[in-house]
Amino acid sequence: MEQLAFFDVPSPCIGVCQTDARGYCKGCMRSRDERFNWLHFSDAQKYDIIRLCNQRKRRRQLALYKAHQERLAQERAALNPQFDFDAQASSDLDFGEFDLD
Repeated sequence: MEQLAFFDVPSPCIGVCQTDARGYCKGCMRSRDERFNWLHFSDAQKYDIIRLCNQRKRRRQLALYKAHQERLAQERAALNPQFDFDAQASSDLDFGEFDLD
């Protein structure tokens, strides 16, 4: 059964109106066309745009999280170079006198 919609779909704008390098709004993650034509879209199109905005936001959050984790790993490696296993090549490790008893 289809649900009746009595109200318009509200704009996802949160008042942070700046664009990033890819052309998406930093606040709502809509493209320029999506922002400027919001009032002309049907409700189905608006829901689809909101879905896309949520996906873009999750991708951006994941990229920021990964960059933060990488930065932390680099800081830890700089503070403790003896524990930086990525910097050592596998050929530097010598297991010549290693025995399994």
